[in-house]
Amino acid sequence: MYYNNILETVGNTPLIKLNKTVENIPALVLGKVETFNPGHSIKDRMALKMLEVAEAEGKIKPGGTIIECTSGNTGMGLALGACVKGYKCIFTTTDKQSKEKADILKALGAEVIICPTNVPADHPDSYYSVAEKLSKETPNSFWCNQYDNLANRLGHYESTGPEIWEQTEGKITHLVVGVGTGGTISGTGKYLKEQNPDIKIWGIDTYGSALKKYHETREIDESEIYSYITEGIGEDIIPKNIDFDIIDHFEKVTDKDGAIMARKLAKEEGLLLGYSAGSAVAGLLQMKEQLKPTDVVVVIFHDHGSRYVGKLYNDDWMKEVGFM
Repeated sequence: MYYNNILETVGNTPLIKLNKTVENIPALVLGKVETFNPGHSIKDRMALKMLEVAEAEGKIKPGGTIIECTSGNTGMGLALGACVKGYKCIFTTTDKQSKEKADILKALGAEVIICPTNVPADHPDSYYSVAEKLSKETPNSFWCNQYDNLANRLGHYESTGPEIWEQTEGKITHLVVGVGTGGTISGTGKYLKEQNPDIKIWGIDTYGSALKKYHETREIDESEIYSYITEGIGEDIIPKNIDFDIIDHFEKVTDKDGAIMARKLAKEEGLLLGYSAGSAVAGLLQMKEQLKPTDVVVVIFHDHGSRYVGKLYNDDWMKEVGFM
C-alpha cells in the first residue's frame, strides 16, 4: 500500500483525549489534531478543495500561478498542491507572522511578499489588496481568496465534519474552533448540525477582532478592531465563509491566555501546537460551567508549534511581550 503523491495523505487526522490541561472540565475533551496533515495544518483540506474547484471551473490552467493572501498555513497547503500539479505560487502575508512560515513557503518554491499588518484591509498595501492587484496583473493566475471562496467551507463540510461524526460515533455534543476565515467552523458545524441540531458550535475569537460583536449585532464595530498578537484567528473584515447562523456563541480569549495555554499543551499533553490551539483550550476553560460529565467536546487543533518556535516557544519573546 502506498500513496501516489503527498496530496493523498490529507485528512483522516486522529482525535486525541486531553488530560491534565482540562482536568477542571467536567466533560470528555478530544483534540482533532490537524498537525498530522502533510502541511501540518487543517488548511491543507481547504487549499486542496479550492484548487480542485478552480480547476473544474477552468479558473486556472496548466502552468498557471496560484496567488493567495495567507498567514502561512493556507499557503503551505496550496504550495504542496502546486508542487504536485505544476503551478507557480505567489503569496502575500503580514509582517506579524512568524519568520518560519515565510521560510517554509519559500522552501516549497513559492514567492513570498511581506505586507504591513497595521493597515486597514482596503489599504493598497494590505495583504488582501496586494494579492488582488497581483491577480489582475499576472496572466493565467488564480487568486484563491480563502476568505470569500466558499470552496473553503465546502472542504470541511465534505471531510472534517464527517470524520468527527464518525470518530465520536455521533456522540459529539460541542465543537470548539478558533475562527479566522470561518471555513472550518462553518463547514464542519453545518455537517454536524445536519446530523444532530443540538450540537453546540462555539467559536473562539481574540480581542481586537470584529467577529464576536458582529455575531451578536450583525454590525461591524470599529472600536472592537485593533492590533493583536494572536496568529491565525480573528478578523478585521467579515469573510463570506463565516455562516454566523451555524455558530451558537463566540468566546474572546486574550493574547496572553492563548500563548500560555499553547505552552501548557506542549508540556502537559506532549502536543506541540500553534497559537490558535492555545486560544481554543483557554476559551473552553472559560466556558467550563456550561458543560456536564456526559458531554463530548471536540476542539480543533489547527496547526503545528514548529511554526512558532521564534515566538510562543521562545522564552525571550514571551518576556518581551510581557507574557512571562
